[in-house]
Amino acid sequence: MRSGVPNFCAVALALNDLGYKAVGIRLDSGDLAYLSCEARKFFRTIEKEFGVPDFEKMSITASNDLNEETLDALNKQGHEVDAFGIGTYLVTCYAQAALGCVFKLVEINKQPRIKLSEDVSKVSIPCKKRSYRLYGKEGYPLVDIMTGENEPPPKVGERILCRHPFNESKRAYVVPQKVEELLKCYWPGSSDKRREDLPTLKDTRERCIKQLEQMRPDHMRRLNPTPYKVSVSAKLYDFIHFLWLNEAPVGELQ
Repeated sequence: MRSGVPNFCAVALALNDLGYKAVGIRLDSGDLAYLSCEARKFFRTIEKEFGVPDFEKMSITASNDLNEETLDALNKQGHEVDAFGIGTYLVTCYAQAALGCVFKLVEINKQPRIKLSEDVSKVSIPCKKRSYRLYGKEGYPLVDIMTGENEPPPKVGERILCRHPFNESKRAYVVPQKVEELLKCYWPGSSDKRREDLPTLKDTRERCIKQLEQMRPDHMRRLNPTPYKVSVSAKLYDFIHFLWLNEAPVGELQ
């Protein structure tokens, strides 16, 4: 309400001046009932202040793993949602759950970018990165770590601080016995640079099976598996929080 909706309204008003009409917004996290009502109030205010016909009727779409229980709860609370985007629960069997992966912009024109959200799990990790898997003495992977693109890679036998991206108290030193780089660029996105051929589906499947076989048994058990740790370097951690504080809007209480 301090960033996304005001920015949408600014763009919608500019489009209106140019003869175009914005369609609406999508809410994908947070309290959907409350946010939809607040957004509708915002639209009514804009219509009144700027005299744009039907601005208050802007479409509000809600998503974020919606199911029957969520829809029922929203209807009981009262909301201003016009359409529901239902994907995961519609196209997947609950016993074979979907892997929630989303591509997010991390850099534009060589400037690191971060997605902000009230839901910390949806805050993105900015800038170009490299990713490594660190193995322990028993040969099992201990943790994956992301570093900035220009940071030196972790070295075997050298202690490195691994940090949770957002929880300052979760951190650990690791002395890897083996370091495996995970991220490989097949196409840098420029037409003047060579694009490598992607592995075949068979090779990709075999690699996936091999990677799973290397995991510790407690990570792979069906009942209460131990979560596998994914971390960032100390330098990347500091940069995430520097950019987060600089980009986050500051609220004002009245």
